[in-house]
Amino acid sequence: MAVSLWRARLASSLLSNLTNSLRRFSSDTNAHNARESMMNQMMYSDINSRIGSCMPLSSMRIGTIIHNIELNPGQGGKLVRAAGTCAKILKEPTSKYCLIQLPSGVKKMIDSRCRATVGTVSNPSHGDKKLRKAGQSRWLGRRPVVRGVAMNPVDHPHGGGEGKSKSSGRWGKGSRTPWGKPTKSGFKTGPLKRRK
Repeated sequence: MAVSLWRARLASSLLSNLTNSLRRFSSDTNAHNARESMMNQMMYSDINSRIGSCMPLSSMRIGTIIHNIELNPGQGGKLVRAAGTCAKILKEPTSKYCLIQLPSGVKKMIDSRCRATVGTVSNPSHGDKKLRKAGQSRWLGRRPVVRGVAMNPVDHPHGGGEGKSKSSGRWGKGSRTPWGKPTKSGFKTGPLKRRK
């Protein structure tokens, strides 16, 4: 009983001392202005560095880690949305454009009015997960990939031939899609070779 009474008196005396010191501090106008400016700076830095806050690139600092970046203002996030990815602001976004380094290492200029989210996308171990069996890949909606060389000629331009033939036909052709279009270099469009 006596201990609880002593604690209550001690707490009330500390509270009264604290309120008196705050009143004295707030009565001084210079101190009040200094405190207000300090609070504004703390609030700005807190909002700017708070993970998960979405804001225009122009209001972010250099070196901020961001994700879910817009390409055009008001379009919605298009870049850096995969699991565990993040981008970095390289130059101070003071001008119309802001320089950002993407996860691939490419540096891209993006409009400073575009919005982005501070922080990194969650689940960084997503790419490390191994599928236990072929059926697990099917559960994810991924169908098997069959090489064209292993097919018949009716199914693919690469199909047919005796054994492991790399050409389909007598002279052979370049790599083609299942619909017959060249895959690697496209159709030849340059000038014809000079005849000897």
